[in-house]
Amino acid sequence: MKIVQTNKAYFPVIGGMETVVTTLSEGLYNKDGVSVEVLTCNDRRSLRFLRRNVNDVPVTFVPTWGNIASLPISPAYFGTLAKLDGDILHIHEPFPLADLSMVFLRNIRRNFSRIVVSWHSDIIRQKWALALYSPVIHKLLELADCILVASAKNIESSRFLQSYKEKCEVIPFGLELAWAKNSAGRAEKVNAIRKEHGVPLLLFVGRLVYYKGLKYLVDALHMLPEARLIIIGSGPLLGDIRKQIARLNLNARIVMIPHLPRNELQAYYDACDVFVLPSTEVSEAFGLVQIEAMACGKPVVSTNLGTGVTFVNKDGITGLTVEPRDSKRLCEALRKLITNKGLRTRLGQNAQKRAFEEFSARKMVDRTYKLYQRLLTQ
Repeated sequence: MKIVQTNKAYFPVIGGMETVVTTLSEGLYNKDGVSVEVLTCNDRRSLRFLRRNVNDVPVTFVPTWGNIASLPISPAYFGTLAKLDGDILHIHEPFPLADLSMVFLRNIRRNFSRIVVSWHSDIIRQKWALALYSPVIHKLLELADCILVASAKNIESSRFLQSYKEKCEVIPFGLELAWAKNSAGRAEKVNAIRKEHGVPLLLFVGRLVYYKGLKYLVDALHMLPEARLIIIGSGPLLGDIRKQIARLNLNARIVMIPHLPRNELQAYYDACDVFVLPSTEVSEAFGLVQIEAMACGKPVVSTNLGTGVTFVNKDGITGLTVEPRDSKRLCEALRKLITNKGLRTRLGQNAQKRAFEEFSARKMVDRTYKLYQRLLTQ
């Protein structure tokens, strides 16, 4: 079976979609009788094709002139995709270059036996483009043999998928979680983190962008004087968040860390008492960071967006959910957990069990591979 995965970015870019594509590609590569290659865009401005093996998976990074509204400008992508063939072409959306290629270069459809689309999220912020671009998205979905979503909630919350329900199949995203079982190896670092920052300790991990809802989390901390918060991540809102923290005199209780290597980040998951994902927009379609925290036995406080976020974090079972943009309710949920150790422990244990049973990389890869096999025998 020959599979081509295509997405706008790939490792070493680290984001939710990139993590899923990388995990899936590497997992499929290790299956007998399967060949996998990845076509993606260079994450930096470059006029050269780069072909590398990333953890043994062959990846082609096409030349990129820059980005407009998070879209890579890569004219070379069209011709490069048109030259590929195989059994499965797996497109990860949103990715306008792939959509336009499929609609206007019809030989691509003939070069592959089946077309699979993974629908990670609708296009949310670039609404100005949707009036012109929506027909292209619908045409892609018409051409697809199967549309994968990470939860049924992603179908319900999408403005595009309602008309294609019969093509949709649910395969939850999965992560490599073996590292979470080695908490003993991080114990010294965990103790140092808790001693340095104080307890109870809250943790946020993610890009500092508009839909993450960080300003509401900072406001919630202002109403929760007994707690400490660590924010790990970088992004365009870094300056705004720092100003808000200073204005509310929270510098002593909120620490911002721009970036950490994976092995160090794992210790922070272990060190926190509660993980927080206060997102405000359906751009947060799943929330993979929840799974990492859950795998470490941490309860999650997240928001009720009507997306896969609440499929991952079950209210009252693995954590608590509140309405988005409500700092007061967010504060109340956090206080409920940090003041009730028994509840915190019970939800954390449930969270860990759910993470390993439902969201492992192996489960995602096996489910996807079986789907490919079924499509090719139809």
